[in-house]
Amino acid sequence: VMKKGDVIEASIEVENISRIDGIETIQMYIRDVTGSVVRPVKELKGFQKIELRSGERKKVCFRITEELLRFNTKDMRFESEPGRFIVMVGKNSVETESAEFVLEV
Repeated sequence: VMKKGDVIEASIEVENISRIDGIETIQMYIRDVTGSVVRPVKELKGFQKIELRSGERKKVCFRITEELLRFNTKDMRFESEPGRFIVMVGKNSVETESAEFVLEV
């Protein structure tokens, strides 16, 4: 459960299983399940480009604040609304790990 002023963290472990060093872009998407208007199924809210040596593992973290959840509501006010959200983190919009949280305003 997240309240105004809170910060929650979404993270994922990334590993380079190849024999060569590489660069990966990790993306974070958020879905507002209960918004008063139709919202995107996956809305890109952050990304990080990381370098990984062969065999290296890294934890990639994203901060989620109430401000990040704001949108133009049905009353045309830019604000967040209480309800369920799904956060998805991965290397693209299809291959993600997900978790759910609730915003209480």
